[in-house]
Amino acid sequence: MRNSHTMRKLCRLVILCTALGTLAALPLLSSARSSNSINIVNNSTRTIRYVYLSHANADDWTGDQSGGNGIAPGHSFTLSNVSCDQQQLKVIGEDQDGCFLSAVVTCGVDATWTITNNTAADCGQ
Repeated sequence: MRNSHTMRKLCRLVILCTALGTLAALPLLSSARSSNSINIVNNSTRTIRYVYLSHANADDWTGDQSGGNGIAPGHSFTLSNVSCDQQQLKVIGEDQDGCFLSAVVTCGVDATWTITNNTAADCGQ
């Protein structure tokens, strides 16, 4: 009888420790997948037709994030509630000539990417 009582106490202690460990890990889990906004400012003379996202070290682009409207010269566009499962995220803009511009932003904070005429573009050459 005494052994049974000790086993129940041990089981309760294990359950309590597991629950406390899970609760302690929640802040770490929530920071693993963060959400932020990215403001893209087009201070160039080119129209940005499409905006994509990718993991920072991969070419796993999403579909167009601009809603089909693009970003005209002198305008800006904000991506809200961007989900991020790494420390950084790559933002890619495609201009009217099919050239790609990109920037890497830090996840978990709101970011601004300003595109100028001096922003390097990859035109596949």
